[in-house]
Amino acid sequence: MNGSLDRRLAVVSGALAPMVALGSIVLGTVLSPTFSWAGSALSDLGVTPASALAFNGGLVAGGVLALPFAWVLAADGRSTLGAVFGLTAVSMALVGVFRSGHPLHFPVALGFYLGATLTMLVDGIGELRAGARTWGLTALGFALVHIGSWAAWSAGIRPGSGLAIPETVGAVLFALWVWEAALRLRSSETRA
Repeated sequence: MNGSLDRRLAVVSGALAPMVALGSIVLGTVLSPTFSWAGSALSDLGVTPASALAFNGGLVAGGVLALPFAWVLAADGRSTLGAVFGLTAVSMALVGVFRSGHPLHFPVALGFYLGATLTMLVDGIGELRAGARTWGLTALGFALVHIGSWAAWSAGIRPGSGLAIPETVGAVLFALWVWEAALRLRSSETRA
């Protein structure tokens, strides 16, 4: 394979990662007889027998699919962004390995959500510095909305005690960021 094809496959792999991860979340919510958006955490899907395989397997697969995208980001001269994104992808996969109740579950879940936010912040700041104002502000906006969803949850602005809503907000915003970043990388290839 040549470098151009490898790069295109890595971008496609990155774009597929959130589809697989979000798909596993949706499938898990359908399969779980006990899941509640107001009262559950997404990680509860990983311990309920009916949904555990779909949820955990999807997070592992999504994390693995995301790793080549980290390489593309780093190869584009954005090594910090590539490293943060790569660590976030590994954290997502490890949430599926260390299910809720395991001593390492909380650190890897926290690593994913903090990493997703940091990825969007690093990209937003980098894009603003490079003069890409619209995308830079969008990426920063995604990060701020994610932070805001956790602030609202912490302030008691929520339908119940469950973490699923702010977790899903973060996962969807991160997916939107990945898809936009993949489109931007793909369009830069076609212009080159």
